[in-house]
Amino acid sequence: MKITFLGTGTSQGVPVICCPCRVCASTNNKDNRLRSSVMIEHEGKIFVVDSGPDFRQQLLRENVKQLDALIFTHSHKDHTAGMDDIRAFNFFMKKPMEVYATEFTQQKLKQEFPYIFQKSDYPGIPELNFHTIAGDENFFIEGLEIIPIKVLHYKMPVLGFRFGDFTYITDANQIPDEEKKKIYGSKILVLNALQMEPHISHFTFAEAIEVAKEFNAETTYFTHISHRLGLHDEVSAQLPKGIELSYDRLKLNL
Repeated sequence: MKITFLGTGTSQGVPVICCPCRVCASTNNKDNRLRSSVMIEHEGKIFVVDSGPDFRQQLLRENVKQLDALIFTHSHKDHTAGMDDIRAFNFFMKKPMEVYATEFTQQKLKQEFPYIFQKSDYPGIPELNFHTIAGDENFFIEGLEIIPIKVLHYKMPVLGFRFGDFTYITDANQIPDEEKKKIYGSKILVLNALQMEPHISHFTFAEAIEVAKEFNAETTYFTHISHRLGLHDEVSAQLPKGIELSYDRLKLNL
């Protein structure tokens, strides 16, 4: 299994428009972060988790010519806004896109992209097949078993996912005890770590470190990072062994 971090930034990305801070002005590529998304390659199939506003740019940057499924963690725009760009795969792969989401997220997608779901013969609109994720049931895509992990983004239910020994969790500040059982034993764990200061709906840097220590994966990577966290190199120097900051285009093999 190959994992590519397509984006590791928060909802505004980094740099933030108009911001003069050191992080936004940094010339280090690791401080430039598109909106959070990850790509999974497994036995010749390619899956992407979340299609934010940078979806097109991310797939062009990685020269992606095939996409077999799109999986959504939740319905916020920084995770869904780019879904229209599946049209290119419809055209070149000559089939609908398989889209996996909870029923709630599907309803939000229908509200955000109503033209996709209206009965119309207008050419060129995205074609997709919805598959409903039930938070208590594992599901399979092209033979790969995926375990949904129910977390909370303040009061909003969000899904993380476990693909074999790889667990990906973004936009969370609570993981219920029952869901933690699904995470233990992961070799690679990804957690959101938004900033140093307290936040109502995201793990802070210190909170994410404590959560990472609890699961004790071989390596934990932080994602969904704000410019308020600090410069990549300076923050990395503060991390305990086995915990690292992710960055755009980071590639892992399992």
